[in-house]
Amino acid sequence: MTTILTNARLILDHEVVRGTIAFDERGLHAIDQGCSSLPCAIDVEGDWIAPGLIEMHTDNLEKHYVPRPGVVWPSGLAAALAHDAQMAAAGVTTVYDALCVGYDRGTAISRADLLNELIGAIGRGVAENVFRIEHRLHLRCELSGADLVPTLETHIGNPLVHLASLMDHTPGQRQWRDLGSLKTYTMGTSGMSETAFETHISERMAVGSDNATMNWPTVVEMLRRRAIPIATHDDTTVDHVTTGLASGAVISEFPTTIEAATAAKERGLATVAGAPNVVRGGSHSGGVSVALLAERGVLDGLSSDYVPASLLQAVHALEANHGITLAEGMGMVTWRIADMLGLADRGRLAPGLRADVVQFRVVADTPIVRGLWCAGRRSH
Repeated sequence: MTTILTNARLILDHEVVRGTIAFDERGLHAIDQGCSSLPCAIDVEGDWIAPGLIEMHTDNLEKHYVPRPGVVWPSGLAAALAHDAQMAAAGVTTVYDALCVGYDRGTAISRADLLNELIGAIGRGVAENVFRIEHRLHLRCELSGADLVPTLETHIGNPLVHLASLMDHTPGQRQWRDLGSLKTYTMGTSGMSETAFETHISERMAVGSDNATMNWPTVVEMLRRRAIPIATHDDTTVDHVTTGLASGAVISEFPTTIEAATAAKERGLATVAGAPNVVRGGSHSGGVSVALLAERGVLDGLSSDYVPASLLQAVHALEANHGITLAEGMGMVTWRIADMLGLADRGRLAPGLRADVVQFRVVADTPIVRGLWCAGRRSH
């Protein structure tokens, strides 16, 4: 059955128009200016209509499986379903679930066991068609991990894997060059005592850099053979960007300095940064302001990272406070992400594309999703 939404503000690639959109499970059929008088047309009362959001890097799934330090949820699929519902409520129609490979942070469950359970849960959910939206896998390769290579070998052939990132969370480097921020984060999320934290950090600093140096070329070659797109993570210096380019990276995720983001943009890497940073007005780990990156023209896309609802909130904040038009900001969570990931069938409101559509309005400076369709099927 065809869905027709009229009296809508349609967010296109570079403009917003008042009009009508028609679609079904086969795709988007028409985008017209003006209102429809057809009896079956749904009056959305001036709500915004945009392409469904594309989230390329979120660890939100892990929070549903390990909701508190020391607590592991009995069912990975139940956790995945809760995560799926939250992403849909945030307006996302395609999500790359980012799961960490090769690093045990001392949680109640080993990272290897967590990875196995959650990859299995996503696979089951996809196979049984129980998710509201489309799920893909993003393997976050922790280069400082001693078990990275064998763990990656186990999962790299999974057909749901469509993206990988190269991370090095060795204390004192990249995102965690500020050890005070790392201490606050680790003790707050893991329940470690201060003594346990100091021991943990000493051990990681002793072996992390050596492991990263050893793992980097092996992992890059593994990903290259599978033609899996590579993103760097937390680039801090121009040298980090140069190393990423030499490794075949196409995306620079979460650059932590204006210098790194500028270098990445100038050298042809797509840049993606955290939407929570925009909403909060700054980084929780001492990094650069993402709003500043947008103002300087060196930001291509946004990721919700750890707060799904932050995508639409960040788009609204960029327009309200930083001079970024709504169409430009929405592009950072739709078509620009689609382009960098090679998703030619989605990310825009255009006839012939997938009917991934989000309907929202803004109340008290807060975007509220009022409807979501994934591949033409009502999801929220």
